[in-house]
Amino acid sequence: MMSSLRYGAAARLNKALALLLLLCSVMAAPARADTVHLLALGDSLTQGYGLIEQEGFVPQLRAWLAERGHDVRLVNGGVSGDTTAGGLSRAGWSLTPEIEGMIVTLGGNDLLRGLPPEVARANIEGILKIAAEKDVEVLLVGMQAPGNYGPDYKAAFDALYPELADAYGALFFPSFFEGIMPDGEMSEEARSLMQPDGIHPNGEGVARIVEAIGPSVEALIARIADAG
Repeated sequence: MMSSLRYGAAARLNKALALLLLLCSVMAAPARADTVHLLALGDSLTQGYGLIEQEGFVPQLRAWLAERGHDVRLVNGGVSGDTTAGGLSRAGWSLTPEIEGMIVTLGGNDLLRGLPPEVARANIEGILKIAAEKDVEVLLVGMQAPGNYGPDYKAAFDALYPELADAYGALFFPSFFEGIMPDGEMSEEARSLMQPDGIHPNGEGVARIVEAIGPSVEALIARIADAG
């Protein structure tokens, strides 16, 4: 009788120890990271003009990040034809409460229309101010003016992006087309990565663009995690 009692007590003790060990292992395991919510605010380059949906910038960037283990919800805030003024006009309501980070890719349509660099600067600065007010981290993507507008215009336009990124503590990526034109020149290979209009990348071109900008988006995600 005593032997059976001792056996029962030992069995219960073993079960209790096993449960304790299980609880300890669960508590010690790293918690699953929460989903990071990002907004891509831009124009047709962001929106995916001329491409089937899965070939666009936002879907390809989503897939690139997922392949690297990032749990990210990336909202496509690209509007074809939008200028920096258009981006500013919708930045406030586009930054819904769950958005933690924003990728800003605007300025191409300002260039196509020959708008003054100081106007683009004021609009981009307005977007950065709204982001700061909402505690949203920003990756600002630069844009370069063509030389045919003259050296003063080009210098002023090209400089506004790194200067504003520095002033507002935003992350900076030099050019949306970095993955296609790393030297800023439209080579024959670069032309093969563009759609017939010569303005928008094709699906393969977008893949190159995502590969180039991806690490900077990862840096944005890391900054959000550190801030949290």
